[in-house]
Amino acid sequence: MKRKEMIMKAPTGSHLLDRREFIATAVAGATVLAGTVAGFSHLARAQATAPAEAPPFKLPELPYPETGLEPYISSRTLSFHHGKHHQAYVDNTNRLVKGTDLAGLPIEEVVKRSSGLKDKSIFNNSAQAWNHAFYWKCMKPKGGGLPAGKLSESLSSAFGSYEGFKEAFSRAAATQFGSGWAWLVLDGNSFKVMNTANADTPLAEGKKPLLTIDVWEHAYYLDYQNRRADYIKAFLDQMVNWDFVSENLSKG
Repeated sequence: MKRKEMIMKAPTGSHLLDRREFIATAVAGATVLAGTVAGFSHLARAQATAPAEAPPFKLPELPYPETGLEPYISSRTLSFHHGKHHQAYVDNTNRLVKGTDLAGLPIEEVVKRSSGLKDKSIFNNSAQAWNHAFYWKCMKPKGGGLPAGKLSESLSSAFGSYEGFKEAFSRAAATQFGSGWAWLVLDGNSFKVMNTANADTPLAEGKKPLLTIDVWEHAYYLDYQNRRADYIKAFLDQMVNWDFVSENLSKG
């Protein structure tokens, strides 16, 4: 019997081409996949290290150290009042305006535009954020006493004397029932003393704030307990920043 010989034929023609194309395609696919994985990895690292988007409104720093108003306002009071209460108003404002047509506006515009809304949450928080930022500037170490120059003349003309202003301002602050503020404002061309309840502010009424005192209890209770009158006297005699009031008056 003749032994049959089996011959293995090498691939030729299109079969050889198919194999080469398959190998090339596989290599290219692996390269693309590796690049994609590397891209996702780079993106993940970038996202992990990218800084978080800064909130539109930030808590302003105090214009003096926390001990700067002692012994009339303690560092403990300022720590809670500025670091807790004011911070909460800023945080709430950022949260509430996000995604609304008020987002991106200056805080003054947020206060004015939100004052007429039925839902008072944005106004209450934004107005309190603005009121507090203004209030801190109304005080300074070794302040208080008689103002000088044009401001002194203006107050005397409007209230009969500095003592007349002091009496009107003290009365507005002392008689504000519950929480609120007392203000010296410019209403048109006239000086006026007024008080507002809770978060209300002259800014929303078209009046120009010149000076304010916070008579919410958290502003003074740790230092004065129920003696609001003593806090008001210390504010006027020892802490008022008349330079800031004069700057407000000179602004258009």
